[in-house]
Amino acid sequence: MIVLGIDPGTASTGFGVIEGAGSRLRALAAGVIETHAGTPLERRLAEIHGHVGDLLDRHNPAALAIEELYFGANVRTAFAVGQARGVVLLAAGQRGVPSRSYTPQQVKDAVCGHGRAGKEQVGRMVARLLGLSAVPSPDHAADALAVAICDLNRAPLAQAVAAAPAPRFRSAVGARG
Repeated sequence: MIVLGIDPGTASTGFGVIEGAGSRLRALAAGVIETHAGTPLERRLAEIHGHVGDLLDRHNPAALAIEELYFGANVRTAFAVGQARGVVLLAAGQRGVPSRSYTPQQVKDAVCGHGRAGKEQVGRMVARLLGLSAVPSPDHAADALAVAICDLNRAPLAQAVAAAPAPRFRSAVGARG
């Protein structure tokens, strides 16, 4: 199964493409989509949308995994990240690629075993899990690979839940035994 992981941002959107086969993970691509600060926002968002569309077309992933918005002190930044996130989801939706969102804590927990791991620890674990000789750079690329790893780690459970028959419940009210 191939997953495209995204760490959204207006200035820098990280991407990571990972193939998972059982417990083996292999990085297929990683990098950053950068837009220039002086460019009007609508052009920056169009660039992100176009590049993500190209990645989806090139790698044909089974899913897109994207980091959820983290509301820090800067509301302006949060809105910009939300807009970048929206155009990424639009690109996936236009192609019928299912999308799943993960909080930063879920990603850190899936990669490092606890949700309070630092950026350096996440980068080192991403390199180790993917068998890379160095930590992926820049940070946004490493973070996007971590999001994809998170999704692939959760995929077997999600597939099992989806395939399970719906539970049937009997009402105990009025039942005679």
